[in-house]
Amino acid sequence: MNSVEHKDIRGLSPNEYVDGVYAVVNPQLGTTRAGKPFLKCLIRDATGEVPARQWTVDEARFPEVGSTGFVWIAGHTQLYDEKIQIILEQIRPVEVDADALQRLLPSTNRDIDEMFNEVRAVLGSMEHAGMRALAESYLNDEKLMTEFRQAPAAVNLHHAWIGGLLEHTNQLLRLADAMLPLYPQLNRDVVLMGLFLHDLAKTSELNWEKGFEYTTIGNLMGHVVLGSLLLERKLREVVANNGEKISARARVVLHHIILSHHNEPEFGAAKRPSTPEAIFVSMLDNLDAKTAMALAHARGELGPEAEAGAEFTDKVWALDTRLYRPDPLSD
Repeated sequence: MNSVEHKDIRGLSPNEYVDGVYAVVNPQLGTTRAGKPFLKCLIRDATGEVPARQWTVDEARFPEVGSTGFVWIAGHTQLYDEKIQIILEQIRPVEVDADALQRLLPSTNRDIDEMFNEVRAVLGSMEHAGMRALAESYLNDEKLMTEFRQAPAAVNLHHAWIGGLLEHTNQLLRLADAMLPLYPQLNRDVVLMGLFLHDLAKTSELNWEKGFEYTTIGNLMGHVVLGSLLLERKLREVVANNGEKISARARVVLHHIILSHHNEPEFGAAKRPSTPEAIFVSMLDNLDAKTAMALAHARGELGPEAEAGAEFTDKVWALDTRLYRPDPLSD
């Protein structure tokens, strides 16, 4: 295929031709008012995402569209409700290599080695020998830590980029390290270990090789349950390999933090946070996740909307509000 130079999503303007390879997100079949099927999806690269529509679609070939997570498209841009969308003339799945992934998937703008070393340093500062041994059982798991360094923290919400899980975890540990002196009655080691573990099973819940999507086990079990199962396995390894003791009470409390960090059952928590440490972890997790979402939508670069100069964003459903975009003290 002879395609023109890749055009970044963030730089798209109305009424221009688009021809290139992009990530495809959430392809669906819709129905027009006339009862005809059409394709709707999001087209994404590392700079942002934009809605796309194909008004004439072969229903029999629709399942192919999302088969690899990446597509070659040809079409043109137009304004709809004062926002850019792509009207597709052609779309077909393609395979991409590792180099293309960096261009097609958003990535952290922070240094991954530096963040990982910061995580290791904070965990190494824990006082309890059993907790340090437990942390090392995770940190020495080469496959798990490779995935931890690469994984996004979500498919569409907060830290939804390569390295997002590490960035989110590192940010939480740094926040906790600064805040814990203000709450001396909290057990520092339990809080730090809980923050490290709370989302770690997203390495199994999510797939980032074909765009960002949930794995089969992620859909069926989720990172909350998977994280608790992984913790139980690591606890047994610590006893078998290090001989370090972690009390039954501490084990239950760590499981509880993982199972409760979403706070509300309707948001995926198996139990409500019921220890001071679990409440602290849950609230700190919520603080970082929602602040990251707010900044990404209001002051980040999430595609054409960020360049439109609009005073408010569209409604951000995860935050249940529209966000005021300008810096209040800027001229």
